[in-house]
Parts: sequence; C-alpha cells; structure tokens
Amino acid sequence: MIQSISLKKLVPSPRNVRKTSDPAADEQLKTDIAARGLLQNLVVRKAKRGKFEVEAGGRRLAALQALAEDGTLAKTHEVTCLVIEGEESEVREASLAENFQRLAMNPADEAQAFSAIIEAGGCVEDVARRFGLTVRFVEGRLRLAALAPCVFEALADGTITLDMAKAYGAISDADRQAHVYAELQDAWYQITPETIRRMVLDASVRGSDPRAVLVGRDAYLAAGGRIERELFDDDASESWIDIALLEDLAHKAMDEAATKSAQEHGLAWVRPTLGNYVSHDLVEGLNRLQCEPVPMTEQEAQELGELEAGYDRVAAILEDEDSDEDEVAKAEEELVAIDRAMRALNDRPPVLADDLKADAGAFLVLSRNGEPALVPQFYTESEVISEDDGVVEPVAGGTETKGRGNSLSQRLLDELAMQRRDILAIHLANDPALALDFMVFTLADADGQDWRAKKASTISGSAETGPVTGFEAKDAPASAALAEFAGSLDESWRSGESDVERFEAFRALSHEARSAWLGHVVSRTLVASLACEGERSAPLHEAIGGLLEIETAHWWRPTAANYFDRVAKAKTLEALDAAGGPELVSRYSASKKAELASAAERIFSGNFIGEAGTKERALAWVPDIMHFRGTAEPDETVDPDEDTESDGEITEQAA
Repeated sequence: MIQSISLKKLVPSPRNVRKTSDPAADEQLKTDIAARGLLQNLVVRKAKRGKFEVEAGGRRLAALQALAEDGTLAKTHEVTCLVIEGEESEVREASLAENFQRLAMNPADEAQAFSAIIEAGGCVEDVARRFGLTVRFVEGRLRLAALAPCVFEALADGTITLDMAKAYGAISDADRQAHVYAELQDAWYQITPETIRRMVLDASVRGSDPRAVLVGRDAYLAAGGRIERELFDDDASESWIDIALLEDLAHKAMDEAATKSAQEHGLAWVRPTLGNYVSHDLVEGLNRLQCEPVPMTEQEAQELGELEAGYDRVAAILEDEDSDEDEVAKAEEELVAIDRAMRALNDRPPVLADDLKADAGAFLVLSRNGEPALVPQFYTESEVISEDDGVVEPVAGGTETKGRGNSLSQRLLDELAMQRRDILAIHLANDPALALDFMVFTLADADGQDWRAKKASTISGSAETGPVTGFEAKDAPASAALAEFAGSLDESWRSGESDVERFEAFRALSHEARSAWLGHVVSRTLVASLACEGERSAPLHEAIGGLLEIETAHWWRPTAANYFDRVAKAKTLEALDAAGGPELVSRYSASKKAELASAAERIFSGNFIGEAGTKERALAWVPDIMHFRGTAEPDETVDPDEDTESDGEITEQAA
C-alpha cells in the first residue's frame, strides 16, 4: 500500500541487510535528492508507537534526515512509502532485492543476508533464482559466512579485500583461518591473496620448493625466516615456517628478474607470477600477438632433411616383417633419438618483430627448479594496428585489413559471439526434442563430409570454450540461466564407484531428469557464432534460433562495457537513430565518446525518461550480428573510436 508518512516517523530497520556504505556515494545521493526530490519510494513496515521502520531505502532515509538537519527539508516532510507486511524473512528478502539493484553491498552483508534466508527455510537455488544470480555466486557468498569470525569481521569493515577473504576460504578449517590471520597481523611485507591461500593450505614449505630455491636459504634466514629440521632432514626436506615472508621475498626476486628480462628483450613490460604457468586470469583483457618461429639456417634445414631421411630408413626396418629382433631393437632406439632431434629443430621459439616490442609484453613464471623463465608468448593491451592505421581483423568476409570506422575489434566480435552462443544454448537446453534431433543429425551428417568444413557444434566430444580465453559474461542473463540450469541437474548417479554403477544409476533417473541432461550436454557443445558471413558464421545456428523463436533483446542488452565503449561514435549514434530518430541523435551528437556510451547504456536499458515508443524501440534493439535469422546478411561493422573524453549528459533517475 502506498502511503505518505512524515519524515520524523521514519526510523532505520534493524533488519535492513546493508550494514556498510560509501560516504562519497551517500553525499552524492543527498545532493541529488536535494536537487530533484526522492524518485524512488521507501519500503517500510509498521512499528511500535506510530513509527515505521525502513526495510529498503536506508541510504535514502539517511539522506533525507541529513537534509532535515541542514534545514533544507522540514522534519515533517511527507515521504511517499510502500508499506509492506509479512514474515521477517520475507522483509529481509525485500531489503536484499532492493539493495542489489543499487549501490553494491559489502560482500559480508550479502553473505549474512543469504544465510538468514537459507536459515529461514530457503535453498540456494531459490535465492539464486529470485535475485537473478548464479547458484555459484550464492554458494560463494555462503562460504564467506562460514569464515572464521575474525576474518569475516575484517571483510565487513574493509580491512581485507573480497579476494583475500576467498583465499582464507580455500580451507574449511576456521581455526586454521584464524591462525593464519593472526600470524599476518604483524607482517611488514605485502600480503597477497595467493600468499594467504598457500598459507592456509600449507603449514610449511619444503626447502626444495621452487620459491625456497629462488630466494635462497641465507636470504630467508637473514630476513628473519624460521626453519624446522628433523634428525634426518637435509636442505631439500627441511621445513620453512614463515610462508608469508618467503612469498614476499620470492615476489621481490621475481619483480627484479622481470625488470631485467624486459630490458634484455626490449619489451614494454614483463609481469611475474610465482606459478609455473600463465593462468587465464593473467591474460584476461590482453590481445595475443602473432609471432613467427625463428627461421632455420641452411645448416639446420639440411640437418632436418637428413633426419627425415634417417627416420624413413629406420621406420622401414620396423615395418619389415623379416627384420630380426636385434635389428628391430636397435631401430627402435635409433628412432627415439631421431624423433627427439627432429623435435628440437621444429620446436622453435617465436620471434617478435622489433616494431611491436614497444607495446608488447610477456609473463615470467617460476619454473619447478626455482628459476625465473620467460614464456615465449607475447601480448599487448591495445589493438594490433597495421601501417596504414587499419585493424587487421577477421570480419564479415574473412580476414581483411579495414580502415578505422569500418570494423569491430576482434576481441569484441569474439565476446559477442560467445554471449550469443549462450543465448542459443539456454533455449536449446530447454528443448530436449530439438536437442536430440540436432545431436543425431550432427553425428549422422559428419559421415563423408569435408573435415575442413565449418562445424556448428563440438557434439562429438568436449564442450566448446570459445575464442577468448578466460572471458566470462558476468551477470549476463543467459550465462546465469545456463549456470542455474546446470545446477538443477540430478547428479545423484555420480555417486557410483564404477562406470557400470553410474550408468545403471543414470538409466534409473526419471525421463524428465534424463531429458534435462540431454539438453545440457548438447547445448554446451555449441560454438560461438554471429549473424554474419565469414569466420564467425554458423548458418545452422540461424535455423535453430528461428525454430526456437529467440528474441535476443530479452537476453542481452548493450552496455558501455560490452559494446558502446568499444565501437565508433557513429555506430552508437546509428543505434540512437533506430530508437528515437533524429531528435534523439541531435541531443547527443555533440557528446564525447565516454559520455555518449554511458548515455546509450541507460537509454537501451529502458531506464530513462522518454516517450513510450522510444523506450519500446530501445529495449528491442540489438546489433544486427546478435540477431538470429534464417538468412544471415553481413553486418556493416565498425572499429572502436579512440576518443575517450566526454561532455554529453543524460537526465536519469538516481539510485
């Protein structure tokens, strides 16, 4: 029920799930309310003595009270409120939902709120579904609620970051978490999430550990490190106790080695890691540079030819049924040696062109023997530009060099293709009959077909990961729905100890459960595609999308981060023209790119003040390449504009 209530009768609710806030954001909200009034109703619940407790809108209430104290508003100012009734768990859920749509909550607040809902009888899947989150996200927050009290309090007051809290949660032993937290309180060196994770998992480090070998025993002891040694221990088996100190010394050693390596190779940067490989999160957002292997010298080419001739000669001995056992044994040994020599000649490290080094970088890993090693793969944080200032990207008709303003970046095309793949996948996962037809047809149609032809699925084997390593469309509805769908599958059959037991248990599932598994295993094989010609084209996806009557706009909305910040201004203005015509274009045509992208994000989310027809068209618009249609036409794509300044503005509702 909507009701106007005097400001002096409104009090904060003890059930409001938000316990922390951002002073700068609060001041901004106060200023906005003073200028334009309260645009969002408070959600309240009747309390004793004629008071009303604000269940959702605590920040807005605080802003109103601050304005009353300043004299800007009267203490009797009438505030429009939504009065609700219900159980405490329902009220807490309403508060949580309201806060999720506004200023991001502290993860500790989220964890406590989720726990309260679960304790009131809810389940993880229900929480995820109600708030549009993935089951994995909710489970992650619930794990935070189980942290040692000292660690949880540190997260709540901002002493440690979310990544650090997750690192403590790598082990469920709260006592071990508390012990590590106490040990790090007096540390004078930098603490990283990786350090915390290794400390909670390992009580000590062997002297043969790569980090120990890198730092050296003398340097560790000189820095105050402690070592425990049993009677029969040697330098390799002894236990190094102060892992955080060791990690700090190792990081410093790797930093120095990285700086030296960058200078030696003429690279713009070299980033070190204490891991022995380059993980996906390290390369996220980077573009890999294509490099050619070191060319062979004439002598090496001649040597390779001789080895190949020797390989054929020895292989002939092995294939000859008349060869005696001694000849065969000798030939097998010789073949191994020849193969090793051929591999040494063919496995040549890549060479980076000198003109690319000024903007290129690489990663320095810690090898298993404790030595820093430069990984011969090179990356850049910017697009690869050709000599004529064009971007070399595979677009509509294949790999072409396009001038600025004519092509989207390859990274953006790949990300859009993967998100469009998820949209198709969630629909196919929910239509087992079509998934079955698609699977059987794909398997049958593979017989006798050209193995070089473009495939629409990896149905014959593993799940398709996509062209961008480590990319995840965070908070995308289709990706969240896929995660929820996977989390709802009946996995009881996995408890069987042998594959025979698991198979029998799987066959015993209901028809609905097995149908869900069918949709899941088929949908996850879909490759990333776009409605265009060339490398990203998969015509069969267009046909399936048409059968499923997919409306992409319901599942994907363009934002500054996933589209407008990464295309030329002209492309964004074309989208505005499609939604609101010349009038809307003229309003923002003078805006700088950053402000234009921000305005476009709000407009195409429907969160702006405008005519109903304009809102309807904005909410229905997506780039042509994101549509599903029977016959795909190549899209007139564009490349991101480099203009990053902004001076345009859009009037919008405050949080």
